[in-house]
Order: sequence, then structure tokens, then C-alpha cells
Amino acid sequence: MRRFTVQLVAVLASLLCAMAPAAFANADTPYHPAGSIEAEYTQPGPYAVTSQFGFGCCDSTGAKYDIWYPTDLGNTRHPILTWGDGTAAVPRQYDYLLRHLASWGFVVVATENQSTGTGEDIIGAARYLIQRATDPSSIFHNRLDTAAIGAVGHSQGATGSLNALARSGGLIKTAVPIELPIQALCFTPGGCAQVNEIHGGSIFYVNGSADTLISPSDPSPVSPPGLQSIQQFYDATPAGVTKAWGTLVGPNHNDVQGRPDCANASFPCTSGVYGYLGYPTAWLLAQLRNDPAARAAFTPGSGEFYRSNPHWTNQIGAIAK
Repeated sequence: MRRFTVQLVAVLASLLCAMAPAAFANADTPYHPAGSIEAEYTQPGPYAVTSQFGFGCCDSTGAKYDIWYPTDLGNTRHPILTWGDGTAAVPRQYDYLLRHLASWGFVVVATENQSTGTGEDIIGAARYLIQRATDPSSIFHNRLDTAAIGAVGHSQGATGSLNALARSGGLIKTAVPIELPIQALCFTPGGCAQVNEIHGGSIFYVNGSADTLISPSDPSPVSPPGLQSIQQFYDATPAGVTKAWGTLVGPNHNDVQGRPDCANASFPCTSGVYGYLGYPTAWLLAQLRNDPAARAAFTPGSGEFYRSNPHWTNQIGAIAK
């Protein structure tokens, strides 16, 4: 009976993620960052952005790749971000977030695959861009920093981002799993988040405080064995991995789909994507660009991210040993 109950909860959670866009937007005022570093990276970056759906083909399932990139690539080699969708979602539902990341100089590639938990096709998308960087006919020829690749994902795609970090053979350097599902909601063979397989790189766990069903901060008193909270995922991450965790106060499972508010996001969504812009962008710039201001925000014990903040709780971090 207990196993059936856990499975039923998982099915209900999946249905919530796949529901049609919310019928109304939350009327909360826009997010106001409490710190100057977060405020800087919450704003759009210096690059105008071009996006293209169906830019290239194909992943292991035949799904196409969508892409967001600085319109003027200039003479810079840009870091790569490979995105993982939530279950039954597609990349364009995250357009506001992915466009924001591209405005800070990242080239973002996202498979249209709606089942990315194994990480295989998240890795494949990165390799697709690496191939474009070697193609003289491609706009990305000699314009990508193929030694600076990060994986970012939502829900099942958050699981995939961790598995991509674990299984890419060092290709992917950092992961930002957003609203990572507990292991009780994992039924895809090879698709559970295997943090014990990660022995290098870095991870920034981000969840919303209202996402108590799929990505809770703390385990329930009746949780089954395994990793059933973000706290447990963070604690289980090996000491050889640089890591941080923070919980946004208020957001639910699909706020990250905000464009920027909840009007076009799937249910449940509380206020929108605002809080997911600043510190995740700073983390990626710190890890993949060694941006000094962004890196300072995550200095354990003294960095801005770890200070008292009305928008964040559970801020903890550690440098790899």
C-alpha cells in the first residue's frame, strides 16, 4: 500500500507539471533583489539575443535543438549552457530565463526532448554545439569556449543536469538543478539523480519554498528511504564537489517558466521567474567565466549570497576539498 501511495503522489505531481498554463497571473510586485551583486545579474546582460527554435537536429530520440545566443558573437569564445526541460515541457516555455542567460554571453542549447532525466541528451546537445564550433560554415565556428560548459535544468531536467555532470567525462563543469524532484518521484530507468557519481565540478541547487511536494527543502516525517529533500541531496554531494544551495521564498514548482510572471507558466506558479535570474546567472559566470564579482557572491561565510535576505533561505555552500 505504501509503495502504491508514493507512486500515486508521483503521478499526481507529473500531472501538475504537465497541466495547461495557469489561468491567472499572480499580482505580486516584481522581485527586488536585496544585494547589489544579485541586482546586477538580475538585469539583462550586455548582449542582444537571437533565438531559433528547431535550429539543428537531432538528439538520440530525433528531437530538434533550440538555441539562444548573443546576436553579435564578436571575437569572443562564449561558454555553452545545455538545458534540460521538465517532464512534458519544451524549451520555449523557459524562453525568458534562457534569453536572460544568453544576454550575459552564454550560448544556450536545449533539446526539445521532454524526457531528459538520464542526462544523455543534455550531454548530446552540448556535443552538438561543439561540432558546430569546428564547422567553418557555422556561425559558431571558433566562437565557443568548449572548455566552459554548464548544464541547467528544471524538474526532470534538473535530474538530467546532475546526471550530465556525472556522466559527461568532465565535459560539463557545473550544474544548476532547479526544483530537483525527490527520488520517490523517479521512475525512469537510469533517470534518478545520482549525486554519488559526481566527483568533480560544481553544483548550485535552487528550489522554491512552496514546492513542498516535488522539491521540498526538508524530508517529510513519512518519507521513504533515499534522497527525499534538497537538504539530503546537498548533504549527499561528495566533498570533492564545490556546492551551494538556496531556497527562494515563495515560488512553487513552475515559477521558473515565468515570462516573466505566471500568466503563461504551467500550474503551480506563484509569482514568476524573477528570483531565478540573478544568483543562478552569477553562479554560472563565476564557474564558467571566473567573473570576480560573481565569484565573490559565493565565498562561503562572507559572500553576499549567504547573508540574511528576505527572498532566500537555506543558503549554504562549500568549496571542494
